[in-house]
Amino acid sequence: MKDTAGAPSRTERSRSASTAGLVFNIQRFCIHDGPGIRTTVFLKGCPLNCLWCHNPESQSPYPELLFYSNRCTGCARCIRVCTGSAVSMQNAPPVHLNRELCRTCGACIEVCPAEARAVSGRWMTAEEVMAVAERDRRYYNASGGGITISGGEPTLQLDFTEAVLNLAKSAGLHTCVDTCGFARWNAFERLLPLTNLFLYDLKAVSPELHLSATGVDNRPILDNARRLAASGAEVLFRVPVIPGINDSPEELQAIAAFLSGLGDKFQVEVMPFHRLGLNKYRALGRNYPLENTQPSEQSTETAKQVLSAAGIKLV
Repeated sequence: MKDTAGAPSRTERSRSASTAGLVFNIQRFCIHDGPGIRTTVFLKGCPLNCLWCHNPESQSPYPELLFYSNRCTGCARCIRVCTGSAVSMQNAPPVHLNRELCRTCGACIEVCPAEARAVSGRWMTAEEVMAVAERDRRYYNASGGGITISGGEPTLQLDFTEAVLNLAKSAGLHTCVDTCGFARWNAFERLLPLTNLFLYDLKAVSPELHLSATGVDNRPILDNARRLAASGAEVLFRVPVIPGINDSPEELQAIAAFLSGLGDKFQVEVMPFHRLGLNKYRALGRNYPLENTQPSEQSTETAKQVLSAAGIKLV
């Protein structure tokens, strides 16, 4: 039962306040994650492993230590406080981090004067997240903004995502969910009554290409896109254009054909490739698969032309 049309019941609000999730960032004053000025909540955990992912710290469902070795001064304070013997000094700075021994306890972060370390992922209640979001209500009201749940993939922390959205709706905030679409349909059924706008990524239509570029089968993603479109939900489809991956004429035509088949009421945003996540890969001790790939304005513009020629409305 609802107190008013579209508003969560008192029982639902109580359940929301006691639900916790693993958050790796809350970014205020966002303007690219839905309409108006927004607070975007980034959740840990993603079922995809996209070659171009610009938030690699979002992929693991567990807290992770980021070590920016270029900032390390070799003061050795981290060595003295590490209870897992994960940090050692070799010949000169930076110190050496053995990630297999690291317990992600955060003790080294507290003593590092160079701010060379950070933990990605902290547990927060839905109520704590809303306390941050409520700080900027005046900006939401002035701009038509609100709160966006992103990731990672929000449906991997479905109870928490639902809890935050429940509180946001009861507070009268506009809500967005940024999703890769790889989930069971019943996850979307739970989020539909609470979400004003879905930001839905469409990375590739070719099954083989999608599997090689993201590590997962795209059939659930395409099926959910069709069902979400048929449900009457407001959806903004977003297509990342990655040079050498999904920017071939054949793949762009396939993407255009799929989107055209969903109807003419949806808009599409073309997302250009960038390399802003490179330093985070290094801080996680991982290699960036597309380190030698450069942004291409031509690829982005070609994608826009192909989609526009198919009658798709671009934003």
